[in-house]
Amino acid sequence: MRYRLTFVAGLALGYVLGTRAGRERYEQLKNSARQVAENPAVRNTAESAAQQGRAFAGKAYHVVSEKVGDHVHMPDSVAARVRSLRERNTNGSGTDDWGTSNSHGR
Repeated sequence: MRYRLTFVAGLALGYVLGTRAGRERYEQLKNSARQVAENPAVRNTAESAAQQGRAFAGKAYHVVSEKVGDHVHMPDSVAARVRSLRERNTNGSGTDDWGTSNSHGR
């Protein structure tokens, strides 16, 4: 019985110390991630990548739609979404669905 009680006490002590150390490390990682995300260079790079992705997706859509033509019927909801994205790209609105701007700010 004494060994079992010692084992349980050691297990509880290890759990408490482990969770405290784990929480501190979690907070360190969270703060580091926040600093990286708030870095202007990282934000500009992410916005540029998002814009390039939208441009490539638009080009791919045009190529596919020209090749396929009327052979495949696109659901109305998808067609409406594509039209709205095209209009937004041509009108140059401020932000997209992810909160990034459509301008480089350079």
